Amino acid sequence: MKNRFQFLNISRLAASMMMIVFSVVFLASCDEDDNEAQPTQDIVALAQGNPNLSTLVAALTKYPDLVSTLQGSGQFTVFAPTNTAFASLLTAIGQTSLDDIPEDVLRDVLEYHVVSSAAVLSTQLTAGPVTTVGGEDITVSTSGGIRFNGTVSVTTADVRATNGVVHVIDAVLVPPSITPIVGTIVAPAFFNKNFTTLIAAVKAASPSVLTTLLSSTKKTLFAPTNAAFAAAGITTLPNRATLDAVLTYHVLGAEVLAAGIANGSSAAATANGKSIYLSKGTAGVFINGTTKVTTTDITASNGVVHVIDRTLLPPDKTIAQIATDFAGANPAQFTQLVAALVKVPALLDAAGAAGNLTVFAPTDAAFQSLYTALNVANMNELETKIGNAKLAQVLQHHIVGARVFSSDLSNGSVTTLNQNVTVSVTNLTITDAISSNPAAKLVPALLNVHATNGVIHVIDKVLIPQGIL
Repeated sequence: MKNRFQFLNISRLAASMMMIVFSVVFLASCDEDDNEAQPTQDIVALAQGNPNLSTLVAALTKYPDLVSTLQGSGQFTVFAPTNTAFASLLTAIGQTSLDDIPEDVLRDVLEYHVVSSAAVLSTQLTAGPVTTVGGEDITVSTSGGIRFNGTVSVTTADVRATNGVVHVIDAVLVPPSITPIVGTIVAPAFFNKNFTTLIAAVKAASPSVLTTLLSSTKKTLFAPTNAAFAAAGITTLPNRATLDAVLTYHVLGAEVLAAGIANGSSAAATANGKSIYLSKGTAGVFINGTTKVTTTDITASNGVVHVIDRTLLPPDKTIAQIATDFAGANPAQFTQLVAALVKVPALLDAAGAAGNLTVFAPTDAAFQSLYTALNVANMNELETKIGNAKLAQVLQHHIVGARVFSSDLSNGSVTTLNQNVTVSVTNLTITDAISSNPAAKLVPALLNVHATNGVIHVIDKVLIPQGIL
């Protein structure tokens, strides 16, 4: 009995010891689970504490509301690109800093990395679409490892936060709405805040405009900056038809690098159907006399981009129509020139016809000075005094039979439809055939008024050919 009693006591003691060991192991296991289940930092704090995510943190701080959201309550899944991932993105889009990217574009990219519906661990990810805060889907694939949108991999998974989970990834996820733009001639403008007006114009234009810009066919885009729109007087976007006409006027149907632009004067057909006129010289490349190319040869998958400092406006009126409109809008400007052209119908027809002409257009004040010098009161008396034939010769002395923008002018003689004039680009003057003194001055603010059939340069004096007075 004694031995049996001792055996039972020993058995009970062993069982008690086993229960104690089991309890210790269980409690230790519970402590580990509790520690894992109770992180101490929110998602933003986790990112701030990781030096490899400093670029992501810098991007987020541009949007205080996003920071507040990711610091708040809820259960989020965040795919966090490394600094190297952001550097690769900047290279791909041709920018040097996140500060170059328009804020709305960068925000779209950031929101594409956040899932607000749940904290999803890597073991819970399944193949298929996952909807992000921005409303666009990430495509998850699990065959051979987890991939996002086919190419992006997780480098560190399941970093738990108080309000969700973070997966560190090796590339920036680009929303599907933006992906087609990357690498194309649209990208240099789309990803740079200096071109937000251009991008707004493209978005407001007909869908066919963007389709043209994104098509694989090689082309050339002359891209106006925000300042270029302001320089052209465009402070609000016009209607869609006008936008279509303006935007397609900036596109050539072939890739033309800077070296491929001919020296001197040349013309190029645009997607608008109308030509632009280029002047290449020591001062650089100008378009339609006034617009300067400031940056050249930004290459893309479907062509090349050249940046310009003034938006190009396609002409829609003839020289005669512009002169008439000027006269109607500002009675002190060209009423006398129009009155003179009416008296010489053949010239009026020439000024209104298709072709290439340059008109040095005297203002009303210039004609008034001539009236005073000849002691006549108006155009009727001038015609009576010198005759219609000589009036025609005076007008011809103001017309060049070619489209000559100010950027094409050089010091020296220029042939008009009746005798030569002498141009001084240095002084911005034109001396007529009888060497009138002082010479006529070109009005700087009214050079290169572009017409469908030529160009107008405004001058402050009537030019007189020989044999008139």
